[in-house]
Amino acid sequence: MLTLHTIAELRAELGQARRAGRRIGLVPTMGALHAGHRSLIRAARGQCEVVVVSIFVNPTQFGPAEDFERYPRPLEKDLDACRAEGVDVAFCPSVEEVYPAGEVTRVTVSRLTEVLCGPCRPGHFEGVTTVVAKLINMVQPDVMYLGQKDAQQAVVLGRMVRDLRLPVDVVVCPTVREPDGLALSSRNAYLDAAQRRQATSLYAALTAARERIERGERDSAVLVEGMRRRIEGAGPCVIEYISIVDAEDLSARSRLSGRCLMALAVRIGATRLIDNVVLDVPECAR
Repeated sequence: MLTLHTIAELRAELGQARRAGRRIGLVPTMGALHAGHRSLIRAARGQCEVVVVSIFVNPTQFGPAEDFERYPRPLEKDLDACRAEGVDVAFCPSVEEVYPAGEVTRVTVSRLTEVLCGPCRPGHFEGVTTVVAKLINMVQPDVMYLGQKDAQQAVVLGRMVRDLRLPVDVVVCPTVREPDGLALSSRNAYLDAAQRRQATSLYAALTAARERIERGERDSAVLVEGMRRRIEGAGPCVIEYISIVDAEDLSARSRLSGRCLMALAVRIGATRLIDNVVLDVPECAR
């Protein structure tokens, strides 16, 4: 595996693969790799001749009161994980390489970023779309692999790729969970033992809502209230939102039908956790 730090090195290496007609897959990450990231790498490994994993803690997607400084950066462990998964290139640029001195350009996707996590994290998605647009330009992959756990991010980046006519396919891979249902996240490491147990209430609430939908419930307000009660009953927390929206355009759904996204964001202690479930809801008389 090659570990590269500059765009010049990256393009020189990948240029050879591209000229040889080899399919290039990109897995963009902020490091602190876990089984969820590994599932993306394996998906890329199964479909591409060359797999690139970017490891870059992107400063522009963190707000001033967020955890940029303490975000985990276990680079050597991450590189070991990449080697174990058969990654061809680990791209680990500096902030200066990604954001050159004096840069003033940002990529913005409107509307889709104004719901769910958007109001709670102003500027976050602009940072995400900007850095991913840069990474796509740097790597020039054929395919980019994203995780369903970050559902809104996947929708936003898919729209960015389509709107800008970027020549890359986007593959969204299923959320990977612990045996008790907690979605894998680098931020789970911030939770103490009691908070870790409490955090299972997020997926439990989503699962209970899905079961109610399967039994015929279609009223979003009823489902949201049930999820809220379950999460608040598990312990002290701050619920930023619980929403049911269209899975494609993120518009609110008062009554469920078609492809829907149930998504939530909850703070347990100082840790912000997100989770979601996508489901196809048939019409129901209820």
